[in-house]
Amino acid sequence: MNILDKIVKDKRVEVTLRKKLIPIKQLENSVLFERSTVSLTNNLRNSKSGIIAEHKRRSPSKSIINNSLNVQDVAKGYEDAGVSGMSVLTDAKYFGGSLDDLLHARASCKLPLLRKEFVIDNYQILEAKAYGADVILLIAAILTKEEIKGFSEFAKSLQLDVLLEVHNEEELNKSIMPSIDMLGVNNRNLKTFEVSLYTSKTISEMIPNEFVKVSESGISSIEAIKELQPYGYQGFLIGENFMKTDNPGESARNFINDLER
Repeated sequence: MNILDKIVKDKRVEVTLRKKLIPIKQLENSVLFERSTVSLTNNLRNSKSGIIAEHKRRSPSKSIINNSLNVQDVAKGYEDAGVSGMSVLTDAKYFGGSLDDLLHARASCKLPLLRKEFVIDNYQILEAKAYGADVILLIAAILTKEEIKGFSEFAKSLQLDVLLEVHNEEELNKSIMPSIDMLGVNNRNLKTFEVSLYTSKTISEMIPNEFVKVSESGISSIEAIKELQPYGYQGFLIGENFMKTDNPGESARNFINDLER
C-alpha cells in the first residue's frame, strides 16, 4: 500500500468519526457558512506572479518543516507579501494541520483560502465552507469521474472554487468538466515522492484554455516559474520554500519582488 492509499484509508475512518461528532446542521449554522467567498481563480487570472503560498508544518516526505510558527502570523505575512491565495493543510495525522488552522487563517487575512485536504466525502466540503475556505482541492488520483463530478458540483453550489489536481494524462481525461475552475498539475509522484517539472510541461498542452493552470510541488526558484509561464501556467503553489524559513511572509515578499522585477 502506497502512502496515498494509506492516507485515504485513514481519512475514511476520520470522516466517519467527525460526522458523528459534528452534525451537518451544526456546520450549516456556523457564522462563516454565510460569508461571500473570494475567487482564487479570478485572483490568479489577474496576477503577475500567481503565487499560492502554503501553510504546512510537516509532510510524509520531509517530516517536520516548521512547527514553531502560528498560522495567524503566516497568513498575515502572506497577505502583506501580495500572494494570490493561501493554501492551508488541514490533515492532522500526516501533515500536522487542522481545521482550526483554517479558522485562524480566515480571522487573520482576506486572501482566498484553499482547504488542502484529501476530499472523499461531501461532508468535508461543508466543513471547508463552515471554517472559512474559498476553494477546495480534489485529487483525481483518489476519485472516480463520478465522484469528481459530484464533489465539484456540490462545491460550486456552495460558491466554492474547485482546484482539481492531476499527475498524468489519464487523470486529466476523467477530470475535464465545467464544474472545475483550476487544473493543478502536481510535479510530485505521490507514489515515489520524486519531483519533476517535466510533468507540468507535458500535461500543459492537454489542458483546455478555459481552465486556469496551476503547477504544484517542487517549485522553489524564480527560474522554475519563468520556465513554466510560457506553458500557460498562471498559478504556482509554493509550500516548503517559504515555510522552512523563520518568516514565511517576508520570504514570500522577497520572492514575489524578485519575480516581478
